[in-house]
Amino acid sequence: MGRLLHEELAFRWEQLLLDEAFTGGALAWLPGRTARAGQLVYPSGGALDKLYFQEVSVNSGGNPRVLEDPGHIQLRGPVRQVVTSTVQGETFLAVRSDYHCAMWKTDKQGPPAPLQVLQVEKGATGVSLSPHLPGEMAICSRSGAVCLWTPQDGLQLIYKDPETLAFRDPSPWRWTDFTAHPRVLTVGDRTGVKMVDIQGPPGCGLLLFRAGAEAACQKGERVLLAQYLGQPGPTCTPLHLICTQFSIYLMDERLPLVPMLKWDHGLPSAPLLARLLPPASPGYPRPLLLGGQGGQLQLLHITGEGTSVPQLAGPPQSLPSIIDSLSAFPPLEPKRQQQLQERLEAPVIGLAAAPPCALAPALLLFQLSAAGDIFYQHLRLQPASSLGEGEPRGHHSAPEGPASKAVTPVDQSSWTPQATVRCSRWMEALMELAPPCPVWAARTFSHRRFLSHMEQQKSQTMSQKLRAAMAKGKLLRPEDLGTLPRAEPPPAPQCGQQDELTERLAEAWEGGVASWWKRHQSQTSGSQTQTKRPKRRTQLASTFSSLTSYLDFPDTSSPPRSQDHSTSEAWPRPPGTPPSQELTQELWAQGVQRERRQTLRDFMAKLPLKDTPGPVATPPSQASSLRSMAFKQQAPVLSGSHPPRKKPRMGF
Repeated sequence: MGRLLHEELAFRWEQLLLDEAFTGGALAWLPGRTARAGQLVYPSGGALDKLYFQEVSVNSGGNPRVLEDPGHIQLRGPVRQVVTSTVQGETFLAVRSDYHCAMWKTDKQGPPAPLQVLQVEKGATGVSLSPHLPGEMAICSRSGAVCLWTPQDGLQLIYKDPETLAFRDPSPWRWTDFTAHPRVLTVGDRTGVKMVDIQGPPGCGLLLFRAGAEAACQKGERVLLAQYLGQPGPTCTPLHLICTQFSIYLMDERLPLVPMLKWDHGLPSAPLLARLLPPASPGYPRPLLLGGQGGQLQLLHITGEGTSVPQLAGPPQSLPSIIDSLSAFPPLEPKRQQQLQERLEAPVIGLAAAPPCALAPALLLFQLSAAGDIFYQHLRLQPASSLGEGEPRGHHSAPEGPASKAVTPVDQSSWTPQATVRCSRWMEALMELAPPCPVWAARTFSHRRFLSHMEQQKSQTMSQKLRAAMAKGKLLRPEDLGTLPRAEPPPAPQCGQQDELTERLAEAWEGGVASWWKRHQSQTSGSQTQTKRPKRRTQLASTFSSLTSYLDFPDTSSPPRSQDHSTSEAWPRPPGTPPSQELTQELWAQGVQRERRQTLRDFMAKLPLKDTPGPVATPPSQASSLRSMAFKQQAPVLSGSHPPRKKPRMGF
């Protein structure tokens, strides 16, 4: 049990540092019948086990419009990754779960048709679709195995290596993708990326990227995402994107281990999402979107295709994140404002974009959060030459022709009335939901099952009165609610003796078990002697013998009995009474009648102390009466197991 708990805590800690389950993104855009229409494919539900297909059209202003209710497919596990690919006019959809992978063939006229469902026993970590052959899918697992599935040949194992590529490092995460050659795939882990030839002998291949001195990596830098940036066509681009927690690398598969471009992305969270879009027009650079797990976005423009050297058309530009829209919402009360902020700060698990076209040169971005919300941004494309050095980013200008090769996105500075109404409806629905329970919260139970039937009826009646008064807006008075239960004060702490086990453990912790045992034995023998001694003497005889002779007091180190405390507190203490007489008064008070106790108490108050030498004079009448009372109470004590000790009796 301890080993399993340790593994679970380590896994939870790794998830807090980096949640790699949604690497690649769980949101995709399927092209529709026209250039301005398509479908958004995304998971939803409490367990993210429902795959939804939402038809979306883009109007002339560049804003999306939902056409009808989405259709959905119920799956057996949470959706972790969604990948789409269009090859030779056919569009395919691949979905990865924790232990299953599935493929559908989508049609623009009807629902998607399932092709294959595969089970991965060790757990799937990555899935990709071929840009060359229709319906070809590559799957990798945590055990280091890479499998290829085709409609003709089925499933076949093409690579397996449980060890990491470049150096030994614990990395259960594996990733695979295609290259510019149809029969060459890339296999990656945290240490590097390797190109594997399917048709060659097992294990052959070249390292494309190594986390180390070859790429001028920092200490502890690891691979987070490896994606092929080519598109099907006559001239396939041999570029690969390598993302780490610090930098972004552009690699050319014709020149392994030599980065073509490198720059620090500056994202505060790990970049696990990447989308390469086609250019808006021939000659325009290709937009590349990078998304961090925390919702941060960057837009890059890559130029150079075929044999030309890839370059960046301008520096990387940061786009507004989801949390940046918090200031545009109407102000709320602090509790609701915190709930809205936590909802907007949910991790981003999906990134998609509607590709720009010549008729609508704008960029429409979609982001899926872990809470199940889909946010979009409408960005206008603007030539870089039209922006001056001191011109703000929020400026709007009409797009120009394709003469300028570099374009710059300009986000809208204000919401449209339609977007404001839509966000208001979403916020109203959000405020009606109950706040989610914390992940590590303790289990709570209802107190109603501990109440009796009558108390339940009273509580229900009071709640009904409260609701009725709140509905009418009237003021409640105490008599309207009935007699409210009074709050009882908390019980006072009771002072008790220290537990024997606690004392023994404390002594054992300090190394004094032997001394504690000796002390305990002496206390036990002393307490037994103390409990047996009052039985050998009568209460009244011991009282007067204490006044006339030396007393045999018990050990003062042992604690007094509870009976002595109760007796001493029950009767008032006479003024000037010594401690010896206080103890003796407790004993004779039990055998003397109530009407004679005050007389005896007054008489004993005038007697001298025990230290006074010489006998004490007692009147003959009182001495004879007290002698008879002491003789009557002494008889039962003599029948005990221990013989009484003989003491000198002075005056008796």
